[in-house]
Amino acid sequence: MRIVLGVGGGIAAYKVASLLRLFTEAGHNVTVIPTEASTRFVGSATWEALSGNPVSNSVFDDVHQVNHVRLGHEADLVVVAPATADLLAKAATGQAGDLLTNTLLMAHGPVLFAPAMHTEMWQHAATRANVETLRGRGAAVLEPATGRLTGADSGPGRLPEPEAIFAAAMALVEGRQDFQLPLAGRTITISAGGTREPLDPVRFLGNRSSGKQGVALAVAARNAGANVRLLAAHMEVPPPAGVEVVQVETALQMREAALAAAADSDVVIMSAAVADFRPAEVSDTKIKKRDDRTDPVITLVRNPDILLELVELRNSTVRGEGHQLIVGFAAETGDSDGDVLAHAEAKLQRKGCDLLVVNHVGTDKVFGQDTTSVVILARSGSEPQEASGTKTEVSAAIISRIAFELNAVSPRA
Repeated sequence: MRIVLGVGGGIAAYKVASLLRLFTEAGHNVTVIPTEASTRFVGSATWEALSGNPVSNSVFDDVHQVNHVRLGHEADLVVVAPATADLLAKAATGQAGDLLTNTLLMAHGPVLFAPAMHTEMWQHAATRANVETLRGRGAAVLEPATGRLTGADSGPGRLPEPEAIFAAAMALVEGRQDFQLPLAGRTITISAGGTREPLDPVRFLGNRSSGKQGVALAVAARNAGANVRLLAAHMEVPPPAGVEVVQVETALQMREAALAAAADSDVVIMSAAVADFRPAEVSDTKIKKRDDRTDPVITLVRNPDILLELVELRNSTVRGEGHQLIVGFAAETGDSDGDVLAHAEAKLQRKGCDLLVVNHVGTDKVFGQDTTSVVILARSGSEPQEASGTKTEVSAAIISRIAFELNAVSPRA
């Protein structure tokens, strides 16, 4: 696929190098057109080296090839990132002062703008009108992410992560309606992996969790445009790029991190396998075998119920229930008292979370595997939703359901 990648003059231009890499590694032929202002942030040599194509922003370069007409005609996709307030205004009013704005006027294929600017600029009536004008003409304009901006400010206006822009671009080309990032501007906290409860300096009580599901959820949420915070216990897979990572080890550390992270989160997903119990005492020295062959006695105590605390904390705030979506995970096995879903339904009512993702677990199921099968239960009583396949596919289904629930209860203004 032939892609034109327009680069606007904002500090976020450095992130676009990663977006370019994603396009080229996927096999696409990319021509980069930086604005003159953007070259103050990232030079043309960088774009040429990464794309393998010559770079220009002037209509007077290679005049014999009529680039100001040809590039737009030939492009299967045009992506502009960062799309500054200035660029959006020029595109909306049909200006053609450089090679990029000429190319936008000549584009026959889909056009995707990924805005990045200060919050007040994004929320200004002029910018909003320009965005609506572009959307009305058929261009795709993503919602910016919310987060740290230039300097100490924070708010909506941050460039979405390169992976999210890439996912939106591919969806747009494929004609899918989900190109608009459904979680843009939302903050999601996800716990992943298995906690380890120390017994002595070399031993711990742990579980079989690999962290694969939590990482897949983080990727899916990031690709849906969310600002993702990953509370990472022990994991056998690395955390994904483009997310904030908070390392924890024990259930108590997970509790502290989760309660702190919940304060600014629109969604909290507790997918980590948090130990239910921990040793009552932790030895300062390695516990050794005794000469008299007596066995050590290890007393366990309960760990806090983090999911329940998160629900209680959410419900006790001024805004109360409804302003934050809380998702729990249940790794269940059937027994003489009931099957997996019976135990899960009881847990959902007991915990009070909004959604519960249920796994049927065992020594050869779920833990460490690349495929899984889940049932999503809702406290609202809606019909249970099944999802199966790779953990990537299942995570996409879970994030899609979360986006639906979140936007239904608390739509963006």
